[in-house]
Amino acid sequence: MTITVKTARYLILLLFALLFVMPFLWIWFSALKSTAEINQDPFGVPATLHWENLAEAWTTGRFGSYIGNSVLYAAFVVPLVTAFSCLAGYALGTRRLPGERLIFGAFLVGIMIPFQSIMIPQYYLVRDLGILGTYWGVIVPSVALGLAFGVFLMRAFFRGLPEEISNAARIDGASEWRVFTRIILPLARPGIITLVVLQFMFTWNMFLIPLLYGQDEGLRPISTGIMFFVGEYSVDRSMIAAGVTLASIPIIALYLLLQRHFIQGMTAGALK
Repeated sequence: MTITVKTARYLILLLFALLFVMPFLWIWFSALKSTAEINQDPFGVPATLHWENLAEAWTTGRFGSYIGNSVLYAAFVVPLVTAFSCLAGYALGTRRLPGERLIFGAFLVGIMIPFQSIMIPQYYLVRDLGILGTYWGVIVPSVALGLAFGVFLMRAFFRGLPEEISNAARIDGASEWRVFTRIILPLARPGIITLVVLQFMFTWNMFLIPLLYGQDEGLRPISTGIMFFVGEYSVDRSMIAAGVTLASIPIIALYLLLQRHFIQGMTAGALK
């Protein structure tokens, strides 16, 4: 009976693993097919591997420039969101502040309200600031939108840390900044890495913000650059699949590199 239950569990896990892996296999196989082969057999294994699709997507589709823009956006947005989220999350999670609940409620509203409902007022705000059609026109709104979830995540993580450690440091004469940088931040490393991975994924995949506020083709990240292969009357599916494959490599690599810390950060809130 025990063996049967154990086998059933592994079969269920295997089923979910296949469901998770299948979209990746499908897009990778499509990236190595011709468009004609995709139209004939969209879910089949490629008869001939067209590795040149990846090179053509990189050169013809100008993916080198698009990936450079995505790296630039991530290099600004991820550190800024992480730094501000840690500072605000520490203050809201460990200190007694006047209006603390109201401030935290404002961040929660930022999570609950979808971007589509504020993108037009935000467009006019970005225009009035004079940064529309510039790199900052994409970076500043991305940081503002990322802070809501970042503060929510880091506040929950800081509240789960034992207060005795920071109190002991204060008794020994440590300043609040020293307690935060030398004691709290090292303990919060799994949570910080979780935020970095998630924010990098959000920034790398963002579509509407650069589409609305970037406008110039030279500001496009890779998520909007894939539109290059979509015409008015035709769609180059093999090139789109090759572009999506190239775009997914940095996210997969970052997750595999930091997955141990990422899992620790995601499960930290479930343990006391």
